[in-house]
Amino acid sequence: MPDLSVNFAGIHSPNPFWLASAPPTNSGYQVMKAFDAGWGGAVWKTLGVPVVNVSSRYGGVNYRDKRLIGFNNIELISDRPLADNLREIEEVKKRFPEHAVIASLMVQSRQEWHDIVRASQDAGADGFELNFGCPHGMCERGMGSAVGQEPRVLQMIVEWVMEVAQKPVIVKLTPNISDITEPALAARRGGADAISLINTIQSIVGVDLDRFAPYPIVDGKGTNGGYCGPAVKPIALNMVKNCAQHPGIKLPISGIGGIENWRDAVEHILLGASAVQVCTAAMHFGFGIIREMTAGLSQYMTEKGFETIDQMVGRALPNVLHWEDLNMKYQVTAHINADKCIGCQLCYTACEDGAHQAIGLQAGTRVPAIIEENCVGCNLCSLVCPVEQCITMERTDDGTQHLTWKERTAAQTIPTEFNDERAGGRHHWVPEPAAALGKERHKTLPGKARLLNGVTEAPAS
Repeated sequence: MPDLSVNFAGIHSPNPFWLASAPPTNSGYQVMKAFDAGWGGAVWKTLGVPVVNVSSRYGGVNYRDKRLIGFNNIELISDRPLADNLREIEEVKKRFPEHAVIASLMVQSRQEWHDIVRASQDAGADGFELNFGCPHGMCERGMGSAVGQEPRVLQMIVEWVMEVAQKPVIVKLTPNISDITEPALAARRGGADAISLINTIQSIVGVDLDRFAPYPIVDGKGTNGGYCGPAVKPIALNMVKNCAQHPGIKLPISGIGGIENWRDAVEHILLGASAVQVCTAAMHFGFGIIREMTAGLSQYMTEKGFETIDQMVGRALPNVLHWEDLNMKYQVTAHINADKCIGCQLCYTACEDGAHQAIGLQAGTRVPAIIEENCVGCNLCSLVCPVEQCITMERTDDGTQHLTWKERTAAQTIPTEFNDERAGGRHHWVPEPAAALGKERHKTLPGKARLLNGVTEAPAS
């Protein structure tokens, strides 16, 4: 059996799955329930001077039959007295000494930082997460993302914390910034032991068309909130990668954003995270999802031959290149498995209207056909196809050539003029504009059948 335990910047936990600082970690009751279910750690809902929240607080983005692909909240940090939270942290650690309990903190002055760090240490917290990411409510008060967007201020506060911290310090970064590596570098300069990312993305998830107010609605009004859930995973993965690849950061990363199952977690780990945090999925489906997460991760590690989490961390990073370093000689072409095709013709519509007119319809059948000489291997058809492995991308080059844009630039073989013959699409067949109109919708393909109104006919002899 693979070992799922982690040592994250000196913080130990039985597995890499932690609950993020959010409503699911608002109380000792919830954290104990989560640990009993199998979670490895929890970042306590952010502690500071208690707040007063509004009602309602959450908004969602649904897509077709999938609810909450995106989640928005305007809830602030803990509204419970600090003493209550600290007492419960102490009780949780007594009952679950092997699990990670991280105190998320957000205050203003140097003295407040010193006081709350010392108090959290005395309560038995295993480490601290400095919340420099909250994009609503707290940032207007000079905290949260207001700090995360100012590297010099961030570094200063980290230095304040390091003056008294005796446990590992994690800096939570805001994605509401042009370059995530700048605050990460500031965290390192300040002496932080690790970083976590991403916090929520400033957003408005929708507008009530009758009341003319953004969601969630508070007495007929609304405001921007923090966006999270499955929809933000691509953004989170990219920012985790950016920090993991940066040679000046070199800090352990706790990956956050869009993690709903073990696959999502593995993606974060392969791009450089050595532990992960989950919020929206726990709010949506409950703490019980941890069973599938740990079982799936364990099975994946067994299949791939990984014995520890550390062996997985960053394994995908060598394959993440700049665009200019990709092989331009690599070629793939779409292939349709007629036996699996259900005749929906979504691939034809997508390619015809949204790509390169490389799929045609054939008389007597609803199975589309690939026009190989027009296929650029863009992959759109396979992405819209509702049947797994019905459309696959098959390699068509012989694998012997390798040429990048950087190499072409050095060799001075890149297009340099507006009508350059070396342009990538210069010799690619495109229908005449008038062919798009009504009865004139026809085209002749080089060496292929004529397509009239989208139906193939035999080429003229």
